Amino acid sequence: MSKTIKGLIIEEYQARISGVEEAALISIRGVSSNDTNRIRSKLRAKQIKVSVVRNALARKAIEGTALSNLGPMLEGSSALAYGGQSVVEVAREIVALLETFPSIELKGAVLDGTLYKGKAGVTELSKFPTREEAQAQAVTLILGPGRKLVGDILGPGRTIAGIVKAIEEKLEKGETIAKIA
Repeated sequence: MSKTIKGLIIEEYQARISGVEEAALISIRGVSSNDTNRIRSKLRAKQIKVSVVRNALARKAIEGTALSNLGPMLEGSSALAYGGQSVVEVAREIVALLETFPSIELKGAVLDGTLYKGKAGVTELSKFPTREEAQAQAVTLILGPGRKLVGDILGPGRTIAGIVKAIEEKLEKGETIAKIA
């Protein structure tokens, strides 16, 4: 392959991954073409893209980017999976696909510059909360003490309101209220 063609391929890779700061690296070697199409369509439904790459050219394309940690993992058959809402969602989807397509090899993933190596790393990453889930957990933690405080304040108020209502009902019936000494 000529230097010009290699340069064009590198530019294409850079265009595809421009703005991508987190991705998973997988191998789909040994997966039939029909199964590869099924995998790609399932991932495409979740807005996840899969790009099969040439290792040496991909290493040059990701040099100096947030994905540069994946460089040493680029050996053998390689495909970048990226997109969706986050790499956590990508990892979840790929780990779920392993049940149906056990031939998929998980090489690694990058999240916030941290490299998660191999199947164990990607599986660990798939258990992380997504950005939306983490925000929901933070909001719950923030609102928790406020709810408890409001409950603590309203509790005695409800008790007093119940006593006042009981007194009111007794007075409406014409009963007298005895003093407690």
